[in-house]
Amino acid sequence: MPHIPIDSGEPGIRGLFAFRPETAGPLNALAETLLRGDNTLTRGERELIATYVSNLNECRFCTASHAAFAAAQLPGGMDLVDRVRAGTAGTEISPKLTALLAIAAAVQRSGREVTGDLVAAARAEGATDQEIHDTVLIAAAFCMFNRYVDGLATHAPDDPAGYAAAAERVVRYGYGHPAPQQAGHAG
Repeated sequence: MPHIPIDSGEPGIRGLFAFRPETAGPLNALAETLLRGDNTLTRGERELIATYVSNLNECRFCTASHAAFAAAQLPGGMDLVDRVRAGTAGTEISPKLTALLAIAAAVQRSGREVTGDLVAAARAEGATDQEIHDTVLIAAAFCMFNRYVDGLATHAPDDPAGYAAAAERVVRYGYGHPAPQQAGHAG
């Protein structure tokens, strides 16, 4: 049960955005820039970073949403996303992405845990300064998004179909596009 009345019927962050639309615009713009803007990391890789951090934070809604968004944009689909979340992906992801996920995990624990060694390891695998920067910012932003969603005890649907439908919308239109009016919608 949410801590505040969310009359839109939308789950997770979508309900919070409907409750306070003036904050939704800037937060959607941040997500759009970080996860869909021009970058040498693919959209799927950036969504995977968001998923990984959300999973570490145990945020059910954000993990399920961004896992669906990543799966829709990665060749390995949900099977790969699940293996990354479980730490068993091995060589299925690049050494560079593995190093960037280590940086994201450090940010999730504390920004001060990002060490010169972690950054050097990412650079040694070919990560650029922008990729390192964006990984840190995605991880930090998702710590905020996760705490926003869980701090107000929003609803996280159990049905993966709702998250898959949200993924289709986000992949096609981006963040901030209105959701169809239906109960149980995710994303």
